[in-house]
Amino acid sequence: MTDDHAAQPSTGGMRHWLGFLASGTLAFVVDAGVLKLLTAGASWPVLHARVVSIALAMIAGWLAHRTFTFAIKTRPTLAEFAKYLGVAWSASALNYGIFAAILLLFPGTNTLIALVIAGLFAMVASYLGLRFAAFRTSGR
Repeated sequence: MTDDHAAQPSTGGMRHWLGFLASGTLAFVVDAGVLKLLTAGASWPVLHARVVSIALAMIAGWLAHRTFTFAIKTRPTLAEFAKYLGVAWSASALNYGIFAAILLLFPGTNTLIALVIAGLFAMVASYLGLRFAAFRTSGR
């Protein structure tokens, strides 16, 4: 088979779900760590540093998800990365949209509550996008 993914990705069991959690956590740590390093350590403006931290976090997340969440054995491809970026940016837009909508529709809502609710929706959308788009094999 000449598909990008010679073996079916792993999509079940505790290892899969722990991989999803670990990969998301790793991406967050890269994002936060790079942001802190560039702003506090190198005195970059926060908005410039955020662009770099998001980009590096997305690369870390892609490599971690393909390795730990879906256990893909084939080499990474640019096409797969492009699909991953589409999912990641879509989930981020959904997260922001829900967060903003909650705060606009219910002005007294605690921002942390809005963040958690929006994050949960984005997490579900992200997982579905990763499983059925970014890391989907032909035959599934």
